[in-house]
Amino acid sequence: MGLVEFTVAGALVETHEGILIVRNRRRSGASDWSTPGGVIDTTDASVVAGLTREVEEETGIVVARWEGPLYEVRATAPELGWSMRCEVHRALAFDGELRVDDPDGIVIEAMYAQPERCLAFLEPSALWVREPLGEWIAERWGPDRARLYAYDIFGNRRDELHAVRAT
Repeated sequence: MGLVEFTVAGALVETHEGILIVRNRRRSGASDWSTPGGVIDTTDASVVAGLTREVEEETGIVVARWEGPLYEVRATAPELGWSMRCEVHRALAFDGELRVDDPDGIVIEAMYAQPERCLAFLEPSALWVREPLGEWIAERWGPDRARLYAYDIFGNRRDELHAVRAT
């Protein structure tokens, strides 16, 4: 049986207050932090259209202009039966009041955090979330220097996963 493949997009939204991060409640009851974004639906016209929808649904922020992708993450978890590709884009023009009203009930908190604080919140998050973001925060490259991150994920329980960077 093949792996279920899905496409995800993540948003880098930054103001003088910091980088926008969201706390996600998982099915197990655990929570972790990430940038806003989510699964791109087959009904979305494009990855960017889906990302725009996800960011507005999760945070109330409406993005009018994007750049990217700045980086792409590919993660494969054969024991869990999935493979994921994530494009991460940076918001260049946006507006709206920060609020949490996620129709999926996953995002339960949102805030802007200064880069060092952002990294502290992301420390317990999955390697394939925190490592690329941490490198981008440290180096701040643009889409002309987009990077690819690939991870192999081992284990069959979320709380016991082990990820290894493949590239």
